[in-house]
Amino acid sequence: QLQACGGGLVQAGGSLRLSCAPSGRTYSSHVMSWFRQVPGKERDFVAAIRWGSTRTYYADSVKGRFTISRDSARNTMYLQMNSLKPDDTAVYYCARANGYSTYWRDYVYWGQGTLVTVSS
Repeated sequence: QLQACGGGLVQAGGSLRLSCAPSGRTYSSHVMSWFRQVPGKERDFVAAIRWGSTRTYYADSVKGRFTISRDSARNTMYLQMNSLKPDDTAVYYCARANGYSTYWRDYVYWGQGTLVTVSS
């Protein structure tokens, strides 16, 4: 089980940091990712990190603005979101898979979601 938190209301141009803490151990073979979803649409890939190598991947829409990272000692993943735009408004989910994928159906373990609202 994954526990995501850190969402909230922020003005355009502002920043937020999301956290995701798995209840069990995260292994070096795991890939931890962030997805986001707006009503009526599928979950979209945002960013991913390989737990062992810390190699990162980003959707084009967030490159240069969002940074994914992890703290293995705390077993926690983060998503630092800067220069937020109204289009970033969504429910953000963390997820874990055994390999890298940008397709949400490839992920089995999910957090409960945290709402990020960016006002213009």
